[in-house]
Amino acid sequence: MDFIKSMSIAASGLRAQASRMRIISENIANADSTPQGRGAEPYRRKVLTFRSEMDRALGARVVALGRTTLDRSDFRIKYEPGHPAADADGNVKYPNVNTLVEMTDMREAQRSYEANVNVIGATRRMIQRTIDILKA
Repeated sequence: MDFIKSMSIAASGLRAQASRMRIISENIANADSTPQGRGAEPYRRKVLTFRSEMDRALGARVVALGRTTLDRSDFRIKYEPGHPAADADGNVKYPNVNTLVEMTDMREAQRSYEANVNVIGATRRMIQRTIDILKA
């Protein structure tokens, strides 16, 4: 396999997973935020998609970032009549972020990132061994 292709494909995976971790971090940071005032909506969970893209210079398919979409699931609602963002019934809408799901997604993204780092490391070792063989 072409070493440059291998490293470029892994690098595209690194970029994709780094972006995914950034979005997940934003979701976690906003998990307990509340709306700015009555009638306003709280933070909506973001979801990043990936797509396969042909890199014509390499002649290989790489991972590219797709669209970042908003999760349209229902908000969490808590009864807090004294809260400034409470509606007429005393309910406050909280973001539709489940911290457990986000942490699981984060761990999966970290493992994918590490796998791509390992591919780059293995490719570098193969290149170095090839150079050592050619020197001998």
